[in-house]
Amino acid sequence: MSEVKIFRVSGRIAKPNWKTNFEKELRAVKPEDAVETVYKEMGSKHRAKRFEIKIDSVVEIKPEEIKDPVLKKFAMRET
Repeated sequence: MSEVKIFRVSGRIAKPNWKTNFEKELRAVKPEDAVETVYKEMGSKHRAKRFEIKIDSVVEIKPEEIKDPVLKKFAMRET
């Protein structure tokens, strides 16, 4: 069975009238799954198309490095 890991995905959204950077922490089995989730969430929340979302890095992080308080509490309870 696969182990769920925590990934930090950072990148930017470049729409014609709006540009912003983002950093998102997610639980996923593989880095590809984390990127797919970012595309889904950013597309839904900000109406951004996949070609408008640029992923700069996907890094696996340890539970101690998590910044999101909800995700941190959830991850610490698992270990």
